[in-house]
Amino acid sequence: MNNSQQRGTTEKSQVRRSELIATGRKLFADTSYDALSMDDIAKHAGVAKGLIYYYFKSKRGYYLAIVEDSVADLVARAASDTELPRADRVHRTMEGYLLYAQHHQAAYRTIVTGGVGFDTQVQAIRDAVREELIATIAEGAYGRRDVPVLARLALLGWMGCVESVTLEWLGTLEPERATVRDLLVRMLRQTMDTIGEFEPACPSPPPGA
Repeated sequence: MNNSQQRGTTEKSQVRRSELIATGRKLFADTSYDALSMDDIAKHAGVAKGLIYYYFKSKRGYYLAIVEDSVADLVARAASDTELPRADRVHRTMEGYLLYAQHHQAAYRTIVTGGVGFDTQVQAIRDAVREELIATIAEGAYGRRDVPVLARLALLGWMGCVESVTLEWLGTLEPERATVRDLLVRMLRQTMDTIGEFEPACPSPPPGA
């Protein structure tokens, strides 16, 4: 097989793998891990079960690949629109976060709660997305991703509130998403004001910023 043929085979494999992940994201968006068998997944994907094992080794491997892909999507949403003013960017970030949670509820719960049972790999993915979101917020607020320990602790506390509020909101989807978004943004503003009182290196952003 020449180099061109090898590249073609690799590209086809990547496309097929991406297609399987896309199918899995739809399936696991509203259905729990335990409720889906590999036979169910293969039937929905329209492929032989062996093909899923070929790419992902096991149901858990498939599940982890889907979680990682979901996390990448969530982080990409948060890191986008860097050209917007700071306040608009925070609103856009929280809107994207809540929109993702609303339309991928099972996947969101998996990411936030740590997966099936005590799944250390999913928890590591969850911790990574928390750190990336906190770094994104810090960069927007202070112009840098690395902040003093106290500021990081405060932002981590706010992130925990975001997760708890979002999980509770998903149970009823009330009040409307825009109201929840504005609530979380206001909480972030108050957190930054508090950080500014304790950490001179991270002054509170001016009103409207």
